[in-house]
Amino acid sequence: MARRSTLSVIKSAALPAVALFIIADFAGFAVFGPNGLLSLAGYHQQKAAKLATLDALKVQQIKLQHHADLLDPRHVDPDYADELVRHETGQVRPDEVIIPRN
Repeated sequence: MARRSTLSVIKSAALPAVALFIIADFAGFAVFGPNGLLSLAGYHQQKAAKLATLDALKVQQIKLQHHADLLDPRHVDPDYADELVRHETGQVRPDEVIIPRN
């Protein structure tokens, strides 16, 4: 009779034990998982790095847009066109000083 009571106690405790294990597993992943609370600091660092990259790319985009505006087919800037042609054809000497236009 003691055996049946022990077995029935184990059977009745099995389902809540499995449920607690599943809850603990989910809680562990919520805190320690790849998308958990402890990885939040890493996300802030990644965001700061991505924002710095974005700022650098915006500056480069503005510079490229300015160069595209200088090469507009309706009105090409002669100085910039001359600079590009000389640079692409290898006519720029090492002792020349090119002053960039901003």
